[in-house]
Amino acid sequence: MSDEQQEIVTQLRDTVKKVCEEFAGEYWREKDRERQYPKEFVDRLTELGLLAALIPEEYGGSGLPISMGVEILKAIHEFGGNAGACHAQMYTMGTVLRHGSPEQKQKYLPGVASGELRLQAFGVTEPTAGTDTTSISTVAVRDGDKYIVNGQKVWTSRALQSDLMILLARTTAKDKVAKRADGLSVFLVDMREAKKNGMSINPIRTMINHSTNAVFFDNVPIPADSLIGEEGKGFRYILSGMNAERILIAAECIGDARWFIKKASDYARERVVFGRPIGQNQGIQFPIAQAYAQTVAAEAVLEKACAVYESGGNAGTLANLSKMLASEASWAAADTCMQTHGGFGVAEEYDVERKFREARLYRIAPISTNLILSYIAEHELELPRSY
Repeated sequence: MSDEQQEIVTQLRDTVKKVCEEFAGEYWREKDRERQYPKEFVDRLTELGLLAALIPEEYGGSGLPISMGVEILKAIHEFGGNAGACHAQMYTMGTVLRHGSPEQKQKYLPGVASGELRLQAFGVTEPTAGTDTTSISTVAVRDGDKYIVNGQKVWTSRALQSDLMILLARTTAKDKVAKRADGLSVFLVDMREAKKNGMSINPIRTMINHSTNAVFFDNVPIPADSLIGEEGKGFRYILSGMNAERILIAAECIGDARWFIKKASDYARERVVFGRPIGQNQGIQFPIAQAYAQTVAAEAVLEKACAVYESGGNAGTLANLSKMLASEASWAAADTCMQTHGGFGVAEEYDVERKFREARLYRIAPISTNLILSYIAEHELELPRSY
């Protein structure tokens, strides 16, 4: 990293740290208790331009590379916040940026950059398909100057806080295409209009304060110019965006791991039992040190994934590996932090139990560890496809 890049990283981390100090533990505890969206926190990040960091300058963003987005999300989690309420504002716009028409980019990206528009909803997963994306059943049928959409999505996070949605739907029946990945198309849906014309959103309550939903489409008309790129080529568009998503989620996991490690280390130095700090005992030291080692290793893979992604190379394997290794490292650190705190670990005021619950999510989302291992087995080890 050059001196100039390091200076940018320092500035970004300082800015994020100040925001997180402004929205400290009690803010997040209250939101968690009431299951409320952290709008004030998201608004503050937006005002500072942090969520528009990866949008090119010509559309009102900062035009920074993904490695800088990584530093922003890493810092949010390291300093006690949670970017799950807004991180999609960074990566969902990539589908429009890479595959959208000049008109679509000019129409939507400046508003996304300023915060006037929220593009945070990613409508891909369905109840019956899960991660078998090519088996989705939501359909979009062309009807003159519009498409009619019918179907259901699930785990569509931030749908209630988003103006726009990236939607994947089948435009050609699966039994009528040569390859199962064909016949899928991507649309940029104006949810404000769709909600007036047959789209409904049902919140799903989960063990963490993460706004996620089931979304239903009942003969919802969307303009034909909502189509992104070519009809039937949507699956590859979605895949190209998933590498960025994996990398950015990995950054959040690294930030969480750092938070847990510091929290555990601080407590271990201060907590005195049997006349000595518990951190003097190797039974406490070793798990924290092991979590630290895992985190350093995972971060090294993440940095390599960023380098390949920014150079335009195929970052598929490294993006998946970084997400898997970082989520495992953060979970190991979370468990160690909880164990170090003992009974106090489950007390709300220490924030450990909240972040413990939050950290567990990333071993299954946005893709599970098992699917990543299957991907590595097939694409790197040349083992037979298992799914």
